[in-house]
Amino acid sequence: MKKILVLGAGLVSKPGVRYLLNDKELNVTVASRTVSKAERLVEGFDNGFALHINVKKEDDLENLIRQNDIIVSLLPWIYHVKVAKLCLKNNKNMATTSYVSEDMKELDEQVKKKGLLFLNEVGVDPGIDHMSAMSIIDHVHEQEGKIVDFYSFCGGLPAPDNNDNPFGYKFSWSPKGVLLASRNSAKFLEHGKIVEIDGKNLFSNYRVEEVDNLGKFEVYANRDSMPYRDIYGLNEAETVMRGTYRYPGWCDTLKKMVDLGLIDETPRENLKSMSFRNMIAELVKCDEKDDVIAKTAEKMGLSKDSEVIKRIEWLGLFSNDIVSGNNYLDIIGERMQEKMKYEEGERDMLILKHKFIVENKDKSRDMITSTMIDYGIPYGDTSMARTVSLPLGIGVKLMAENKIDLKGVVRPIKKEVYSLILKELERLNIKLEEKSSRI
Repeated sequence: MKKILVLGAGLVSKPGVRYLLNDKELNVTVASRTVSKAERLVEGFDNGFALHINVKKEDDLENLIRQNDIIVSLLPWIYHVKVAKLCLKNNKNMATTSYVSEDMKELDEQVKKKGLLFLNEVGVDPGIDHMSAMSIIDHVHEQEGKIVDFYSFCGGLPAPDNNDNPFGYKFSWSPKGVLLASRNSAKFLEHGKIVEIDGKNLFSNYRVEEVDNLGKFEVYANRDSMPYRDIYGLNEAETVMRGTYRYPGWCDTLKKMVDLGLIDETPRENLKSMSFRNMIAELVKCDEKDDVIAKTAEKMGLSKDSEVIKRIEWLGLFSNDIVSGNNYLDIIGERMQEKMKYEEGERDMLILKHKFIVENKDKSRDMITSTMIDYGIPYGDTSMARTVSLPLGIGVKLMAENKIDLKGVVRPIKKEVYSLILKELERLNIKLEEKSSRI
């Protein structure tokens, strides 16, 4: 009986953990800083166990890793390499949903030498996006065609029936992570030209895209798309761009918040016991007795009745509420978490869409789209939790059954891996719809 150790019991962990627990040939231990969260995940399963762990105590962490066969890290990404090194030391296979960092990549040769598998990027984005794209790319190449343009956009959002706040967004994971992403620079290839965007200008460079039966969405570039030419074997492509979906209005608002300095995590002692109104007045260099809304609009180059100002006012940034935190980023993140959370019974939505322009062997061209629109289950699992942790759970089960014959630090981009995971996801009603038309 294989022993699986899941480190972390956060918001997205339940569906994947329960998937593994439903296999009675697996023993699944969930270890968390808050043991009650781990207990809830394994409740009702004889093959499930909950433990307390403080991952900062390396001896305790190593001892726990040593007792198991496959280690699943659902910890914050900063701990993955620490876990990976302990897995390497103790000859244990590992899996995560996170991007392969440079430090993780550097372990590849050592992992191969020990005959181990560290399966990374097996969530939704990254994860399902890789696997669904590669299934089309491999098919085109097998038919001796080539990919001319490749676009891949993904976003986790409120379902339309629960999209009821001015930001068009609700948090199913850390607000801090979402806000920090607003500072990322971006780079992609489009029609043969490399496009580079500084982090400060990320939200000034969005485009509007239509999604099947759902209307228009903003799309902004997601980090550096250039490595995916090699990762996906797309060296012939003239366009390789990955992006993020948001409802209209998000980009203009976040851009102004970035410009104002609100996405800054520099500690500031003077923020203690300050009101939001006072904090904003200080940022725009006016007296709190002034018309702070008008001064903020002026500073942003907007009219006082603009939609951006209305969103910021709705968030409560001009209120007399007392801030909590010692830096702007944490203060804004906490405020957004309070105001932009999913209520009981609400649904989230995950949109993933690939668009390919393909040149066939006979030089004709097709446009292929592959689209997944997945909804959370009211009073059940969110779409974000399902689409992140179920691919992980499936991948780990395949590892336990010795059905993945790969070694090293890998992504699920090989046919022998993605075909199995996509097939099982479809059985679990997570699937993409493909359409093709001659152009």
